[in-house]
Amino acid sequence: MQHPVLVAALLLSASNLFMTFAWYAHLRNMQGRAWWVAALASWGIALFEYLLQVPANRIGYTVLSLGQLKIMQEVITLAIFVPFAFLYMDQPLKLDYVWAALCMVGAVYFMFRA
Repeated sequence: MQHPVLVAALLLSASNLFMTFAWYAHLRNMQGRAWWVAALASWGIALFEYLLQVPANRIGYTVLSLGQLKIMQEVITLAIFVPFAFLYMDQPLKLDYVWAALCMVGAVYFMFRA
């Protein structure tokens, strides 16, 4: 059987990919549509996010504290968002992403220290 932290991290990564598309892809793909059309499309995508995120959190919570689970999810969010912003949304890579990642390293340290 797989370790719950690994399973949770993989499920949260997949969930976050859906979440990122649900939250931001309409900015590129649906600019000419009414906001409520984009909202409905986003809700449809978000359903798949929740189908992965809920079991991920339940599995992760068997071995991680709530704070650890949240910080793991935030690190995954940044790891998914940066390539999405660069590759899909054609945003420039900025040094600010590095600084944000370093702040996350600090957050991970404080949440996971003994």
